[in-house]
Amino acid sequence: MVDNILQVEHISKSYTGHRALDDVSLSVPRGAVYGLLGPNGAGKTTLIRIINRITLADSGSVLLDGKPMQAEDIFHIGYMPEERGLYKKMRVGEQAIFFARLKGMSRREAERRLHNWFLRLGLDEWWGRKVEDLSKGMAQKVQFISTVVHEPKLLIFDEPFSGFDPINANLLKDEILGLHDRGATIILSTHNMASVEEICDHMTLINKSRNILSGSVEEIRRTAGGNVFEVIHRSNSQTLAEAITPIAQLLGQSEGIVGGYTRSKIHIPKDEDVREVIARLNDHCGLRSINEVMPSMNDIFIRAVNGTL
Repeated sequence: MVDNILQVEHISKSYTGHRALDDVSLSVPRGAVYGLLGPNGAGKTTLIRIINRITLADSGSVLLDGKPMQAEDIFHIGYMPEERGLYKKMRVGEQAIFFARLKGMSRREAERRLHNWFLRLGLDEWWGRKVEDLSKGMAQKVQFISTVVHEPKLLIFDEPFSGFDPINANLLKDEILGLHDRGATIILSTHNMASVEEICDHMTLINKSRNILSGSVEEIRRTAGGNVFEVIHRSNSQTLAEAITPIAQLLGQSEGIVGGYTRSKIHIPKDEDVREVIARLNDHCGLRSINEVMPSMNDIFIRAVNGTL
């Protein structure tokens, strides 16, 4: 039996004229790195705010460790929102201590842990400076530290790599995986499929306010693994898409390669249509080669959102 740290059961939420969540359920296994995916506006942030008791659901329930969530349970959760909320006129160290105290830590313990984290992420020289003096990347590091300093068992990051350069994005990724190795369960809300492919082991995809796909990343890729092909051809994306519609689907944007050829990925739902698609590509796109490939999470995302998975 799977040990779930978090269960979301039949959550619905509406605002004036808008259905933000429609009967959404999901289960997060203890110790998972869990991807919460979806296009912008799909309902991810609303769901996270309900889990954190910032927003109330119209119906449904949230269970932590098998019990309905109570107000005190937020001390066991660390949440880094996409909107990085720091008070610009406060000193950096005092700001971090303030957030740690809100999570129930003593000032002495907060200072000890925070100084370790500041040293670790290269912020130790900024302890006494004002928040408004920080670059965007450094401010995000402070927000990250404030999220994890009380060592919660459940950590929720909303687009944590947004705005980071590649070096600092990798640094943050390593720290998140380190927290996971030390026992934390991670929920990563994002529309960046590369992040999911690299570090998540379970996922839920929300689209248009509904959960349309859930499971382990490995199982989803295996189940969705049929009939995705890499095509090398001489045409552009629009010509290729028109040539294969409606019996096949272009997945993502095409990539140019040496010699005037273009590389694209397509999905052909029915085995019996493969020969017809090849014929169309020969006639209209200057087909050079076609090979079946394992779909990426980005391919699966596109197919699921378009209803062709």
